[in-house]
Amino acid sequence: MLTKRMELELNKQINAEYWSAYFYLSMSAYLESIGLAGAANWMRIQYQEEISHALKFFDYIVERGGKVELMPISEVPKKWNDIINIFEETLKHEQIVTGLINKLMDIAIEEKDHAAKSFLQWYVDEQVEEESGVQTILDQLKMVEGKGNGLFMIDKDLKQRVFVDSTIQK
Repeated sequence: MLTKRMELELNKQINAEYWSAYFYLSMSAYLESIGLAGAANWMRIQYQEEISHALKFFDYIVERGGKVELMPISEVPKKWNDIINIFEETLKHEQIVTGLINKLMDIAIEEKDHAAKSFLQWYVDEQVEEESGVQTILDQLKMVEGKGNGLFMIDKDLKQRVFVDSTIQK
């Protein structure tokens, strides 16, 4: 059984995951509008990942006998300066999400909720991967100054990404 504090914080995280999904879908729409279909695809995959993350939290709350309470999602940005700015904002956002996950883990430790700690460890590991992946793309974009043939090649590579629901246990 979840403590009320843990239940409240997990519900807040569901909201944060859905906000993240909208954030990435907004980026995808913007990237499509400026002709970067590969980067748009990459962001659409991020959108799908965030939806699956939210559902994993949703299912966990239900499994632990808690009550899911969905909250309104705040508006997301719609415009950016360029592709480098988009990936800088993506990295900042993933760092914020890492902080949110770490806060949840801190609460699980304080509440002596070993099941929540076990559940949240997946997200701790996932955030390391998320930040690293975004940093790699950002570094490449900066190398080519977000322009020209280099951008064309990066965009082509980003088009290859496909959604794999990593929240499903194997």
